[in-house]
Amino acid sequence: MATDNKDKNKDKNKDKKEEYVRQTGSLKERLARVKKTRWWRFGIVALIYVLWTIWMGNPLLLLGLLLLADIYLTQYIPWGAWKGWKPGPLRTLMSWVDAIVYALVLVYFLFLFVGQNYQIPSSSLEKSLLTGDFLWVNKVTYGPRVPQTPLHFPLAQNTLPILGCKSYIDKPQLEYHRLKGLRSVERMDIVVFNFPAGDTVLQKMPPTHTDYYSLCKDYGRDAVLSNKEAFGDVIYRPVDRRDNYVKRCLGLPGETLQIKDGIVYVNGKAVPQPKNVQYMYYVETDGTQISDDLFEELGISVADRRHVQDMYGNLIPNVYILPLTGEMHKTLQAVKYVRSIQRYQPSESETLDTYPMGTDYGWTHANYGPIWIPKKGAKIDLTLQNLPLYERCIHAYEGNSLEVKGGQIYINGKPATSYTFKMDYYWMQGDNRDNSLDSRYWGFVPEDHIVGTPSIILISFDKDHSLLDGGIRWNRIFKMPNPDKK
Repeated sequence: MATDNKDKNKDKNKDKKEEYVRQTGSLKERLARVKKTRWWRFGIVALIYVLWTIWMGNPLLLLGLLLLADIYLTQYIPWGAWKGWKPGPLRTLMSWVDAIVYALVLVYFLFLFVGQNYQIPSSSLEKSLLTGDFLWVNKVTYGPRVPQTPLHFPLAQNTLPILGCKSYIDKPQLEYHRLKGLRSVERMDIVVFNFPAGDTVLQKMPPTHTDYYSLCKDYGRDAVLSNKEAFGDVIYRPVDRRDNYVKRCLGLPGETLQIKDGIVYVNGKAVPQPKNVQYMYYVETDGTQISDDLFEELGISVADRRHVQDMYGNLIPNVYILPLTGEMHKTLQAVKYVRSIQRYQPSESETLDTYPMGTDYGWTHANYGPIWIPKKGAKIDLTLQNLPLYERCIHAYEGNSLEVKGGQIYINGKPATSYTFKMDYYWMQGDNRDNSLDSRYWGFVPEDHIVGTPSIILISFDKDHSLLDGGIRWNRIFKMPNPDKK
């Protein structure tokens, strides 16, 4: 027993001596002690880092090689000192911390510069994408953005789960910069972007409204700001921390877009509709209720199975309002108890709900425009008539002060009769054309809000079914999310 204890003490002393020798000595001595495998690991990591620095276009980042060299080679900083501690809870804790830190750094860089997963929360793109689809969003295609809010938790967009607090620190804020990508945004691309109207949010946003601005329009800004008990505090979010939205790009910078009877025209030519584009229809039956089996066959979710209400708010049991594709329309027409199917027509009150909010151009979501989409470097004449269309671009997105005094437009304190745009802008719409909050309601999407484009469906869950009863849509796993884009 005594001999065993002596041997253990010798081993411990030997380990301590080796650790001391490893952490001391000149640079030449330290490098001479580095094993060949660590040189190989350093070489691979350094090469990846140099390529990343070239991509970033910032030579100062090469200083990070000194840190990598110390981690893998010289170890002037005792990165792994905890490995020489006695076995116990503290050493176990440090091993977990070490693994978690490495994992978070890897996830941080993966999510920032390669891609990330995204869940479809609503039916605005059905039937191209379904509620419950989990997508892998490719950021390399358009080029990833350098983070404008660098200090944030990598697994949360803007709010920490459970705690409910912000997942980021507001400062520092960096200027917008996008790395070189494979191509720019094209028409018919499905695009993930930061919600443009999500710069200002409330702690207690009521479910009847999607954004702060529409709430202020209905209740009045002063009433919203003064009623903290109902709405909570106002929170301002930087661009890259705003909620993610996903829509289809239909209008590109410099183009003129118009919508006639739901059909989108760009520069006077109709844009081809996606195969599974949906419109809302009134469906009247002879009194027979549409069965759950037929709804399942049509692919209409429980949330979209709605009856029309009369003027008193009572449900009309034999009249439905349903989102239908062309194929779904044909299927319903063949059902014997279906009397009629008619296109939904917007009411006159919807004109004030379209962009620009609060300005009555007489536009609805089905008949909209024409409207010119801003392009970087393009100059437009500014008038009091077209100012509402571009006011948000000039002020909120491009950071200029803007006011109107005595019938004259002032930008940054100077009279202005024209403006030259600093960024490209895009027009985004959902494929569920009558049930999508998109550019028709909150306007253009600036280029600095673009996140990426979905490249594959990872998995898809049907919320109307349990996992053991059709809750997983197996036929959508690893499918392309945008078959309409050739």
